[in-house]
Formats: sequence, C-alpha cells, structure tokens
Amino acid sequence: MEATKIKLFLLITVLLFSCKKEEKVFKTNKKDYDHYLAFTPVKTTSKYFQLWDSKIKQDSLQMMGLANVASEYNRFFQGTGDIKYLKMAERSLEKALEAAALGKAGYMRALARNYISQHRFKEALELAQAARKQGSGVNATQALLFDVQMELGNYEKAHMYLDSIRNMSDFGYLIRLAKWNDHKGDLDTAIRFMEKAYDRARMSNNRDLLLWSTTNLADFYGHAGRIEDSYRLYLKTLEMDPKNAYAKKGIAWIVYSHERNGKEALRIMDSIIQKHQSPEYDLLKAEIAEFMDNESLKLQALDNFHKKVGNMDYGEMYNAHNVDFLIAMDVTERALTLAKREVGNRPTPETYGLLAYSYLKKGEKKKALQLVKTHIEGKTYEPSTLSQAAEVYKANGEYKKVQELKQELTGAIYELGPVKEHQILSL
Repeated sequence: MEATKIKLFLLITVLLFSCKKEEKVFKTNKKDYDHYLAFTPVKTTSKYFQLWDSKIKQDSLQMMGLANVASEYNRFFQGTGDIKYLKMAERSLEKALEAAALGKAGYMRALARNYISQHRFKEALELAQAARKQGSGVNATQALLFDVQMELGNYEKAHMYLDSIRNMSDFGYLIRLAKWNDHKGDLDTAIRFMEKAYDRARMSNNRDLLLWSTTNLADFYGHAGRIEDSYRLYLKTLEMDPKNAYAKKGIAWIVYSHERNGKEALRIMDSIIQKHQSPEYDLLKAEIAEFMDNESLKLQALDNFHKKVGNMDYGEMYNAHNVDFLIAMDVTERALTLAKREVGNRPTPETYGLLAYSYLKKGEKKKALQLVKTHIEGKTYEPSTLSQAAEVYKANGEYKKVQELKQELTGAIYELGPVKEHQILSL
C-alpha cells in the first residue's frame, strides 16, 4: 500500500512538472507585430538625395555628391530589394573613383563593399588590395580584407587580418570576432561578442549600427534556441525601423519553424513580398507552402523566384539559391553546372556542399563523397551543408558518419526548419 502511494505521488509530481514545462513554451503574439505589416513601402527619394543628385547634374565630377548619392541608392536597395538601386550605387562609386585625385582608398572600399553585396568577391578582393596600397584608412581596409577572405573561404588569411585590427572596444572588430567564432562553431562565444557589439552600438547612438547588431544578435539567439530573446530583438528592430523586411522575415521564421503555424507565417511573408523585391523571400514562401502541402502555392512561389532572378542585373548573387531551385525542379545537369560556377567564384565548404549535393542528385555518389571528404568534413558547422553531407554519406553506406551528423543536426532543427526535419530524422 505504501509503495502504491509513493508511485502515485511520483506520477503526480512528474505530471505537474510536465505541465509547468508546457506552460513555459514560448509563443508569439501577432498583436506585437501586426501593425508593422501594414507599413507602406520605403520611399526611393528624399530631400537629401535630391540635393546631391542635383549637384551631380550640375557638375558630374563632384565626388562628394556621387558618394552621397551612392549611399542613398544603397539605402533604397536595402529598403526595397530592387537590384537597380545597387547597380546605380555601383555606377556612382565607379564614377567617383575615376574622378578622384585624393581619397581613392575610401572610394575603393565603398565600391568593394558594393561588389560584395553583388557576390563579386574576386573583384572586391582586387579593390581591397588596391586600397591597401594607397596607405590611408589601414584599419578599415584590413577589416574589409577580413570580410572578403571569409567570403572566399581563405580562413587563415582572414584570421590574420582579424588579428591586425584587434581592439576590444571597437564595434567593427567585435562583430568580426563574433563572425569568426560562429565560423569555428563556437556559438556561445560568438553571442558574447555580438552582445558586446550591440552594447557599443547602443552607446554610439548610431541607428544603422544598432539596427545591424540587433538583427544579427537576434539571428544568433535563434540559432542557440533562445527563441523568445530572438523574437524580442526582432520587435526592437521594428520599433526603430517599422519597414524592416529582415526583422519581419525573422518573426515569420519563428512562427513557421518554432510554432509550426504555416498560415500565419505565409501572411507575414505576403506582407513583405508586397513591398520588398528580394527573390529569397519567394523561396521561403515556397518552403512554407511545401510544409502546408500546398503544391500549387509552392510552384507559384518558385515561379516568382525564377522570374525575379532572371534579371541579368543580379549576376552571381543568387547562384546558390538557383542550385537549390534547379535541384527541386529536377534539372540536375544545369544545377551541377551552376554549382561548379559558384565554387569557382567562392570555394567555401558551403559551395562545395552544393556541388557535392548536385553530383549526388545526378547519380554520381562517389564524386559527391570525394568532395565531402576533401572540402567539407571538419571544415564547417553550417547545418544545411552538414545535412547535404549526411545524405552523401548515407548514399555511400557510411552509416557511422551519418549517425554522427544526425545527432548534431537534430539540435539544429529550428535553424533548418520543419521541411528539413523529416529528412534529418529519416537519415
């Protein structure tokens, strides 16, 4: 009888504990963000822009005017996703650089950053190296070289440039140190440095730095499973910038991946797509539609993506997304060709992952395995690349490797999303 009472007591305790845990599961509230979804599109003009634009028309060699107009074009691009503004910024900066007798290094760095946005990394590297020879703004150039070398997968060189700008009180150094630790797979340390950068940005009263650090810290919190912290920072971003599409997408991802509420996530994505032209938003819409088993909506979203990236101005920007798209459409030969091109542009473990996966889908599993062993194994912690590697291992019968990766990937289900979850669990 006494033993029965003890068992009953333990059962009640377990049930109560389970209920308490259940209560703590975080949920979003659409009242927090609903009013932000209705904001009108970003204006693609301003008094500031018109002032400098008119000065350029009066004197096409006014470098200050060209640089300021380029900055405004870049802001318009960030706000609308319209590629034409990024290309206009490029032309303004090229013209300024051509006309400049002094201060060339600054224009070179600005143009290199524009090229990075366009995924023209090798051209960006050439400009960064040319800026370094100019001798002015050395720290800014070293920071730029770190960024470019990371994009190109030259991690030892990148680390050398990072060491050269070491300054624990500098925002630029802290965000790069965070990126470096994230690359190494040390997310806790990456978060610690991003939090320091976030604090610096708050003290600086620089709105652009604060917006950037808030959204990036929100991303890191999400990867670490700190969903509520991530959500609160996306809301903070929207308080500062109600039209911020990136923060809205972050909330849509929480609603989709954490709460599994496809209908609400689609509503958020539709509000973004109406005002922002970036093709990747259509890809996320397609993924959510797939999760909801809505095949017609998925195909429509993929078609919209395909039409947008058909614009030649995008150049190399969406190669990786296009490989995924072509594989999804079962156009494996074209996917393989594009994956090879992307590896040529930026030979990183992530692009080699795309190439290996393309070979796998084409039926060349041995080639895929060779790429994984040479260029991916032990070289990246990126969940999407590791999931591709796991599929290659599975196809080649290397089940011990599969199980090792499966264990790691199970902890990244939120980051990968519900559609990938089934693939991970079935490895």
